[in-house]
Amino acid sequence: MNKEKEFSAISGYIAVTIILLMIIIPILGIIFLKMLLLIPILVLGLFGIIGFVIVNPNESSVLTLFGDYKGSIRKNGFWWVNPFFVKKTISLRARNLDSDPIKVNDKLGNPVMIGVVLVWKVRETYKAAFEVDDYVHFVDVQSEAAIRKLAGHYPYDNFEDEKAEITLRSGGDEVNDVLENEISERLQIAGVEVIEARINYIAYAQEIAGAMLKRQQATAIVAARAKIVEGAVGMVEMALAMLSEKNIIELDDERKATMVSNLMVVLTSDKDVSPIVNTGTIY
Repeated sequence: MNKEKEFSAISGYIAVTIILLMIIIPILGIIFLKMLLLIPILVLGLFGIIGFVIVNPNESSVLTLFGDYKGSIRKNGFWWVNPFFVKKTISLRARNLDSDPIKVNDKLGNPVMIGVVLVWKVRETYKAAFEVDDYVHFVDVQSEAAIRKLAGHYPYDNFEDEKAEITLRSGGDEVNDVLENEISERLQIAGVEVIEARINYIAYAQEIAGAMLKRQQATAIVAARAKIVEGAVGMVEMALAMLSEKNIIELDDERKATMVSNLMVVLTSDKDVSPIVNTGTIY
């Protein structure tokens, strides 16, 4: 037997009535009628109290008899079973695992910190009770292992791997789906169902975070400068064309080079320019 089966327990209300009779009647008989033969019935009645079990909503009780699995009670209520049964309560409620960020290596070997949120619940009580030693701890360990495997498949971003279509930082639902499937496969042995799994924290590890931030800032600055230069060249070209078209002034190649140089300095500088005004001849 390697799967869960339903156990049909006796109603606890019927059993409590019978057990009370098995206790009260022998006591009265022994006290008033001196019927010592009723003592075994009294002992059986007292022993039967051990068989009562209460199953709350979204809980189950796994029953074993001398190491033999007899079944699980999933229906909530007040029940009575064989007093020799060993009863183990397993919660069927959905649970949250908000893992602390752990250090892993991405596809390119960069150390990154990743934390996940996992929503899970027990689906098969037999596997949760007997296939693993501690199913709650098993979920924690296997979730961490799945995170490490996921990180090894994707780069953190595409700064170093420009061909990467999916990254840990921008993968979104696709990365979360891969993570969910990976965790689900690992937790099947424990009879655990994964309802949702997603990354809720991701960042470079502390030892490289500063260098990566500088790299990102440098990339942004270069991109901005490229846009500024592109616009400045267009403005210089337009200025020279308008001066030539309207015959405002004739400039030889040397004067044009000087003008272009000055305009490029003014247009691409990241600080305000303080020009020097020449009040004499331009020559």
